[in-house]
Amino acid sequence: MPSVTREPGFGDVVGEEALEKLATGFGFIEGPVWHPYEKWLVFSDMPNSRMHRRAPDGTIAVFREPSNKANGNTLDRQGRLLTCEHATSRVTRLEPDGSVSVLATHFEGKELNSPNDIVVATGGSIYFTDPSYGRMEYYGVPRPQDLAFQGVYRMEEDGSGLTLLVDDFAQPNGLCFSLDEARLFVNDTERRHIRVFSVTPQGTLTGGAVWAETHGVEPGAPDGMKIDSCGNLYCCGPAGIHVFDPSGHALGVVRVPEVVANFTFGGDDLRTLFITASSSLYSRRVRVPGLRLF
Repeated sequence: MPSVTREPGFGDVVGEEALEKLATGFGFIEGPVWHPYEKWLVFSDMPNSRMHRRAPDGTIAVFREPSNKANGNTLDRQGRLLTCEHATSRVTRLEPDGSVSVLATHFEGKELNSPNDIVVATGGSIYFTDPSYGRMEYYGVPRPQDLAFQGVYRMEEDGSGLTLLVDDFAQPNGLCFSLDEARLFVNDTERRHIRVFSVTPQGTLTGGAVWAETHGVEPGAPDGMKIDSCGNLYCCGPAGIHVFDPSGHALGVVRVPEVVANFTFGGDDLRTLFITASSSLYSRRVRVPGLRLF
């Protein structure tokens, strides 16, 4: 499936390598995260309430079951796995001894909607989005929503100091920092755009103007989002993964035959794009490497 090129610079960033299907038969997969030293990939299968791990030799096995319909995952600065759980409305951390610590469940006494995607700043503070998708059939557990908004939050590494940063999204989803962490990009699945915020010295956000939009009539919408080592931003959207240069100009689309929910950079050189797309896991080589999580 050829990529769609909109600007000449697309090939310099992404190249024209073939897409490879690594595994299939899942319910709906999300939240891929690559461990840069142990060389494994973990991802979530939300409707089946499982997490899977792909070992360095390419074999895939169940990593955690039940996963409480886990969605987004990342690693903190100590290499511990952070997970957003749809069924429990929690953000959790997997400890080295295998136990699970709960970092966030409620805001001002009300249960979070369903934490979705998550990133960690260099200093260790945690940012996550909280749309309502985990309170829907199939992707979560249908139940009334306590909060009257879908927000973006920040908390300290130990889960303390949970702070609501923004509450005017329709459905906030993917998020990532700029290379210098002076800006935070957050997309809105329902409105099909990406917003950009300035990060204050205290870790709060200002601004929030629309930075880019994902255009197209094919299936797909903004979801997972990452930045590469040159500041190019990758975002799920119609037909696959949309790639923008650091100024927000659309370079092209990495086409994928299934709706893409998320992706991550991995491999020894961080130039392998691992893609979670509906029922299948794909990979594709790119030219510009991604960023190591810790």
